[in-house]
Amino acid sequence: YFLDKSDKYDSRDVERLQQDDKWVENYLIWRHDVVDDTLKMIDESFQWRKEYTVNDLSESVLPKWLFEIGALFLHGYDKEGYKLFWFKVKHHTRDPKQQLDKKKLVAFWLEHYAKRDHGKPLTVVFDMAETGISHIDLDFVRFIVNCFTDYYPNFLTKIVIFEMPWIMNAAFKIVKGWLGPEAVSMLKFTNKSDVQEYISGEYLPPHMGGTDSFKYSYPPLVDDDFQTPLCENGPITSEDEHESKEEMDADTKETGELNETQNLNQKKMNSIEQISKSEETDKTEVKPKNAKKALTTFKGPLLHISPAEELYFGSKETGEKKCLIVLTNVTKNVVAFKVRTTAPEKYRVKPSNSSCEPGTSLDIIVSLHGGFAASLQDRFLIMAAEMDQSSGAGVPELTQFWKEVPRTKVMEHRLRCHVIESSKPSSLTLKDNAFNIPAKTNEDLHIQLTHLLQINKRLEEQMNRCLWFQQLSVVLSLLSVTVAAFCFYLANAQRS
Repeated sequence: YFLDKSDKYDSRDVERLQQDDKWVENYLIWRHDVVDDTLKMIDESFQWRKEYTVNDLSESVLPKWLFEIGALFLHGYDKEGYKLFWFKVKHHTRDPKQQLDKKKLVAFWLEHYAKRDHGKPLTVVFDMAETGISHIDLDFVRFIVNCFTDYYPNFLTKIVIFEMPWIMNAAFKIVKGWLGPEAVSMLKFTNKSDVQEYISGEYLPPHMGGTDSFKYSYPPLVDDDFQTPLCENGPITSEDEHESKEEMDADTKETGELNETQNLNQKKMNSIEQISKSEETDKTEVKPKNAKKALTTFKGPLLHISPAEELYFGSKETGEKKCLIVLTNVTKNVVAFKVRTTAPEKYRVKPSNSSCEPGTSLDIIVSLHGGFAASLQDRFLIMAAEMDQSSGAGVPELTQFWKEVPRTKVMEHRLRCHVIESSKPSSLTLKDNAFNIPAKTNEDLHIQLTHLLQINKRLEEQMNRCLWFQQLSVVLSLLSVTVAAFCFYLANAQRS
């Protein structure tokens, strides 16, 4: 393929294919490990990527109004923790002159997410509320389908279609033909009563029965829903102010103990790092207080971050409300950092906006606020950038620094939450991570209970209808018997 069509490929894609095993693996998985089919898909997707200049798509090359209307954007997560790719159909109108730009917008968002989250699959949501025949655009829908079936391998988990008008049934029969039998199983037709089987209410807008107050606006781009600033002391209400102050004092004491221990061991750590730097591997482990699992280290260009992927929280029953993030500055300059989260009302982060000296480590304590429980959908974003030696490290200097630093110089790393709920002793949990079973939050249980109550209500209504029909049948039967008896009586009377 390469010898015949090298001029039809972007050299950056070819180079990535030779270096990125995960990308190759996704192509193979999507084509069931059939090499010929995999090569054909790579060939077609590479030609498409060059035609649409996917590697060079940015906000500056697309019309601004495309971003402003809010027809396409990324926001929130489904119940399995996959990112939601929203298509607000009511904002889309057919226009052949704009079709290419709209298709490039789809490619922009997919590429933007693929580069940021290394190709983790998406869940597509077609919000078809308030739509009609004027919004049907099969060519555009086919392009979106082709992106997932032909161009972005193993990138789709499911397609949630909300309140599809009956007039569009015929159109979606055609769409099913494009998807193929396997992808058809990913279609989930929903309405307000059952959409929460796939997406929890916290990421659904009110018109879909949810509680998400998110309002799309541009600029800037929707930044993965991470909120800023994230207050170190979290939100304090009058009801739990006293409790929060006590927790803050305890946290301060614990932070002091941790930093004191860290300072005592820092010289030892630095000497050990110099000796074993060449032998260092991704299996580096950090064991913070109350750790449930050995934590791996993410090795970024500015900071090494432990844990690498997940923050482990306990449920309300297990009582574990704190996690530790360890940042290690691996540069020769001061590195500024700040922490953002998708759920700022739940968490306190200390420190959340500070700096780290060259060659030193710093502990960040993440604690749950008040009566909140961690959720599998919660995410944290750590942003870091190098500062000049002359720059100060105070709050005003950091605020100004983050306003001026180019985004291209900012290192970003994301962490997700993992909730441990187990009645087994902690020693068993440490020995065997198989006991670390993700817990369902109270919100998830509430949603399931609500769903069961709705089902029970529907069953009760059906039973009432059945009883009514049964009673009606009995009455009609008695009436028929009465009429037949009366007719028989009249016949006998006439004979007499």
